[in-house]
Amino acid sequence: MSWRQIHRWLGLSAGTLALVLGLTGTLLAFDPLQQAWIARPPAPELDAATLVGRVARTVPGAQEIRRLPSGGIVVFGFDGDKALASYVDPADGRVIGAYQPSALPRWVKNLHRALLLGDAGRWGAAGVALAMALLSASGLVLLLRRMGGWRKLSGRVRGTLAQRLHVLTGRAVLVLLFLSSITALTMSAATLGLVALEPAREPEVASVVNGQAALAGAALGPLQSRPVKDLRRLSFPDAADPTDTWQLATSDGTGWIDRYSGQMLAWQDATLAQRINDWAVVLHTGEAAWVWAAVLMLVGASVGLFWWSGVIIWWQARRVAVHITGNGTLAQADTLIFVASEGGSTWGFAQTLHTALAGAGHRVHSAPLEDFRTTAATRLVFVLAATYGDGEPPTHARDALARIAALDAGSASVAVLGFGDRQFPAFCAYAQALDDLLRARGWPMLLALECIHQQSAQQFARWGEALAQALGEPLALRHVPRLPPTTELTLVSRRDYPGVDGQRAAILRFAWPAPGTLARWRGQGLGAFDAGDLIAIVPPGGGVPRYYSLASGASDGFVEICVRQIPGGLCSTHLLGLQPGESVAAFIRANPGFALPRAPRSVVLIGAGTGVAPLAGFIRRNRRRTPMHLYFGGRDPARDYYFGADIERWREQGKLASMHTAFSRISGGGYVQDALHRNADRLRELLAGGAIVRVCGSHAMARGVAEALDAVLAPLRLSVQQLKAEERYAEDLF
Repeated sequence: MSWRQIHRWLGLSAGTLALVLGLTGTLLAFDPLQQAWIARPPAPELDAATLVGRVARTVPGAQEIRRLPSGGIVVFGFDGDKALASYVDPADGRVIGAYQPSALPRWVKNLHRALLLGDAGRWGAAGVALAMALLSASGLVLLLRRMGGWRKLSGRVRGTLAQRLHVLTGRAVLVLLFLSSITALTMSAATLGLVALEPAREPEVASVVNGQAALAGAALGPLQSRPVKDLRRLSFPDAADPTDTWQLATSDGTGWIDRYSGQMLAWQDATLAQRINDWAVVLHTGEAAWVWAAVLMLVGASVGLFWWSGVIIWWQARRVAVHITGNGTLAQADTLIFVASEGGSTWGFAQTLHTALAGAGHRVHSAPLEDFRTTAATRLVFVLAATYGDGEPPTHARDALARIAALDAGSASVAVLGFGDRQFPAFCAYAQALDDLLRARGWPMLLALECIHQQSAQQFARWGEALAQALGEPLALRHVPRLPPTTELTLVSRRDYPGVDGQRAAILRFAWPAPGTLARWRGQGLGAFDAGDLIAIVPPGGGVPRYYSLASGASDGFVEICVRQIPGGLCSTHLLGLQPGESVAAFIRANPGFALPRAPRSVVLIGAGTGVAPLAGFIRRNRRRTPMHLYFGGRDPARDYYFGADIERWREQGKLASMHTAFSRISGGGYVQDALHRNADRLRELLAGGAIVRVCGSHAMARGVAEALDAVLAPLRLSVQQLKAEERYAEDLF
């Protein structure tokens, strides 16, 4: 079982009880804060003998003095037959109030420690603590994998809102949660009698009655040399029993003092188990350390955020996950299929391959690529890998190459199948990297690398024919693409642009059918989205969706895209033919790598043509007036200056700090790269000051922009590659 599976199932099975313990722990952590607020701790130099003398004068009938973890001094005794417990001021022994523990902490402690179920509940609470320890450990492993190791742990967090909250919270408190779980287990071991804290037996001691009068507590030598700050409990001898002794309890151990001679009759050191348990109590409860108690309150409250975000992540993954039917176990499988998929579509092809191979008599096991490994029974290995962005691996498979490189080559024959889009220069680059690595490591290759363009079922079927020939057995791969649930979007308005060379364009605004809470949980509606995310339009009669960058977010209340006519393009032709009131089918795909961080210093936005759409969305939502600087390239300001009026208005509103344009079809215009060169000094100043960069447009434009910026940054000994490594430079290309 993988760390991810351990984390998921422990969270789902024990998460609710962990939430109860976390919230009750938050309430209990408030008690040390309250006790510290009202406590009057003794002066550091005050000794126990002096305190006893002061208490003897002010509290007749005193039988025991306790120093609370908060530092407060409580005296227990009797007034006749009435038991008393009083706070005293150690400075003079004066009673300052009755000591009465709050009823709320007692009830909450019972819920926290035993789930209100007595001894059985204590075992249950211990089990939840063990689950929390495993959850924390597995969460830390997954966090390090996601962020790329300890050195990158403080880097930018990407993903949906729930994923970012889960990771950010984990980054802050996972280690503390693990510590809290381990200390809870330590305390449970003592409570349940699994570990003995006290010595096996106490020494047999008694004061020797020799006719002399008992000494006053203030005259006892062992108390005179013992600071009150070391005291835990001091029990007075029973007046009715002349052989009874003083009993002194400290963190170091317990001593018995003769009431007549004042000599220490016996001393018993605290056991190692007791010392460990004492530290566990402090670390788990915050007793004796109110600052730590405040930290524990935040840690306990974080469990609720963990639980909520974890459930949302699980639910979202469950909605889009393709569950492989008939999946065999790894140990028994002779054929393995490993999948790397960003949006989930590659899993559909994996299911088709899995079903066909199983039907041909193979024992097949399918798994994510990050779980790559083989067994002695493995004879065939298939790797189905999608390429994301500019030659990048899907997020979950980011470390798969390193994992495979660390393995010894097996004897199983391997075939790699890539998925991508030929309009990208790095078409199937990740699959190519996997194929190259496997060959270099010495794995026998069953087939040459094949790359599937735009999830073509026909091309997949032809690859299946080649596979059947290589295996020497009948095999047919008939794949029907599976799309996520779509939502009908109704066009409410459009702004048309004539474009250049007959490539007309339009800004299309659709109504956003915001789903209610129940519908959102059911996966209905578009859900949350933001500018820079992608919307997939499914054209009538075309099963392959086309993706467009969003120029709006859910908070804007509408869905807006900018579409340019592509010669022969089925989707662009359909969209540009829409009239208000007509609808399209669509779904959202997050684009976290292009999103802006929450509070950037300043932002350089570079776009050409319809690539200005997500940049316009960033400016539209810039309510904090973060300095944003737009560089826009077009052909003719009268024909393709998309969002021109909006951009001018946003500039007047202070949402856009500066605007630089370049139109290639007018005299002295040039391209967006030329605008960058013209403003080189200002760009250097911005990027030296920590500005981030977002680029949207064609691949050709992006290459020109990168070359121009490299030249601009050369005097600073910076480069686009360095900005990418620092996660300050991201592209959204088409």
